[in-house]
Amino acid sequence: MGADKVAGMGRIAVIGAGMGAMASAARLAVAGHRVVVYERTQTYGGAVRRFERDGFAFDTGPGLLPVPAVYRDLFVKTGKQPLEECVELVQVDPSTDHVFADGTRVSLPNASRAGVLTALDEALGPDAGARWGDFLVRAGEAWDRARRPLLEEPLWPNWAVLAEREPYPSVPYKRLLRTRRAGTLAEVGAWELRDARLTALLESHALAYGLDPRVTPASAAVLPYMEHAFGTWYVRGGIRELARAVYERCLERRVEFRFATSVERIVEKDGRVVGVELSGGGSESPGPEGSPETPGSGEGTFAEADFVVAGVAPGVVDALLPGPGLRSGDEVPPQPGASSRLTVLLALRGGRPRGVAHRTVVHTVDRDGELDRLFGERPAVPAAPTVVVSRPDDPALVPDAEHEAVALTVTVPSGAQVSEADVERVLGAAERALPDLRDRLLWHEVRTPADIAAATGAEGGAVPAPALAAADGRLLHPSNSTRIPGLFAAGGWAHPGGGLPHAGMSGALVAGLIVEGPEFQGSQ
Repeated sequence: MGADKVAGMGRIAVIGAGMGAMASAARLAVAGHRVVVYERTQTYGGAVRRFERDGFAFDTGPGLLPVPAVYRDLFVKTGKQPLEECVELVQVDPSTDHVFADGTRVSLPNASRAGVLTALDEALGPDAGARWGDFLVRAGEAWDRARRPLLEEPLWPNWAVLAEREPYPSVPYKRLLRTRRAGTLAEVGAWELRDARLTALLESHALAYGLDPRVTPASAAVLPYMEHAFGTWYVRGGIRELARAVYERCLERRVEFRFATSVERIVEKDGRVVGVELSGGGSESPGPEGSPETPGSGEGTFAEADFVVAGVAPGVVDALLPGPGLRSGDEVPPQPGASSRLTVLLALRGGRPRGVAHRTVVHTVDRDGELDRLFGERPAVPAAPTVVVSRPDDPALVPDAEHEAVALTVTVPSGAQVSEADVERVLGAAERALPDLRDRLLWHEVRTPADIAAATGAEGGAVPAPALAAADGRLLHPSNSTRIPGLFAAGGWAHPGGGLPHAGMSGALVAGLIVEGPEFQGSQ
């Protein structure tokens, strides 16, 4: 990559209008580049979508925002208005209610170590809080060791070091004549937490990202730690409002958007990208919420570009490239077998009761059966699923105070075919937290992996997990730079992986690599 290409103003084509792609677009535009975003659907946001009907509105992607500092930094670096002037951030309290298999319930306060430990002691018995508190100390050590290489820096060229290095300091566990240390999240639960309910609490953080705790490395302890350290946040009006704010920041920075416009081919010349070939037609403004996801059509055109940022799934990009695809043989391969989501949206009569939690995790009554169904040889929707119940206290989501909008989310295999019986089982599990659900139900809407695939282009509606250390690199993500000079990858399928904070950081890393060149070392 020539220095003139780095320092001077360049033309940049961004494929996809997901959160990571828009984060990179805004930062690159501020650096003086001319940025055009080509989005095959009618709107922005990738998986961060909204469904509206009869005055009800629902997030159909993420419902909460962890680590809001990532987006605060984006808004500080790209304009005068900070994030809090563009959206209303609300710290959710309690952070989560948990309904365990044995009927035990616990309500965990937000970002309060003492409050969480006290709540666990009262609900689960003496020493439960102490065991969870000791675990959080170790998880904090893992976070301190892994934070920069896995979130704030470009993927190391010697990434195999991350694949081999386990940052979680497991406690020695003696059994018979052997001393062992927990290598997986399930072993952390069994050997260090020593309570099925605490183990379920721990494993729910992995399951939410479609990870099997039986094989997920102990380094996944950073997932509950992030919530503990940075709190859980909601964006008033729904997380879709965050996508709107990022989109509008892009427009303020003169980023151009071409909706309903598919990139048909990434064009190379002399070993470097020179532009993209597009489908014809397309609008400059997003369509209304819920408009059909139809890509543009018509005669192709060529758009010249000095850099191309691919903010879509690897399989989508590989189909646009000649030769061996996006990656070279010595790079981290794309994550195999990512899971998807089933979401059931509920329009309920009767207002939201006072004091209910924004988020309730209803844990499965058959943990082994759920994991076997999700991650076995023939993956299927679990017969007894863990259900996350989202009940935002937000008047913007309901027609009036006499109604409530509730979303139920279940992890399912990518490509899963969802039956009416599956939906009934989800509703049945949710009744453990919402006993009057059936009496209050006006209607429900189902969003399946096929809907996620239509919005994101990911095969089977797969949803990427955050990058994690150890596990032989299975949970690392490919680097933001690629085998082709001038071509970069942003979003959940590239380093540092899935989740709103990680997608935002991918945009920062791509912008840094383009603006500063290969010597860029990450945020300071």
